[in-house]
Amino acid sequence: WPGVISVQATWDNGTWHMCSGALIHPKWVLTVAHCFAHAGDISRWEVVIGATDLSQPGPEAQLRHIKTLLVHQYYEPRTARNNIALLELDQPVECSDYIQLGCVPDSSLAVSDLKTCYIAGWRATPDSSPNPRMVLQEAKVRLIDVQLCNSSRWYGGAVHPQDLCAGYPRGGIDTCQGDFGGPLVCKDNTGDYFWLVGLTSWGKGCAGAKRPGVFTSTQQFHTWIQVQMGLLPPEA
Repeated sequence: WPGVISVQATWDNGTWHMCSGALIHPKWVLTVAHCFAHAGDISRWEVVIGATDLSQPGPEAQLRHIKTLLVHQYYEPRTARNNIALLELDQPVECSDYIQLGCVPDSSLAVSDLKTCYIAGWRATPDSSPNPRMVLQEAKVRLIDVQLCNSSRWYGGAVHPQDLCAGYPRGGIDTCQGDFGGPLVCKDNTGDYFWLVGLTSWGKGCAGAKRPGVFTSTQQFHTWIQVQMGLLPPEA
């Protein structure tokens, strides 16, 4: 997944993977606001692009610092409403076989009709303790109707209109905590390319029945993204 990035912070006890995100422009990363709830000094934070194993990023990987953090002005931490943020990088990223840009859909794409979807993010490999290796993982998932996802036996109204649900009704495949901001991508139904349709926002536990992952829908924030990046005037 050449567009997935790792957002990392350096504290007194080392540098840690904090959440994931997606590169959508050589200088801009899309992620979730939740990641920066207690960010502190943003100069301690950095972005790793083009890695699959964070303990050994490899020569393809690129490191950038965050020039600007733009959290959605109406983000609500308690309910995870408007859980989206943009990071402006200090230097543009050079695209390669390992680093490519995610495509955010506008309102013309029928996202709910997309059939082949994947989630990606970093997980600690269970066999590598006491020094867990953080390796990029992927899983195939299905989009789940938000009304079903919001029904009384599922999430009971906690999912917002700007969200997507994905996983499997019986559970088994899901994003786990620590994967916040990880991209949900779906293959176009006719073209040979993928859309960046969601960012991992929240979920209850890991892969339980009727507890799919909840994702911020990038399509719902297409205009906001364009305005923040200076591609549209603010009144749009």
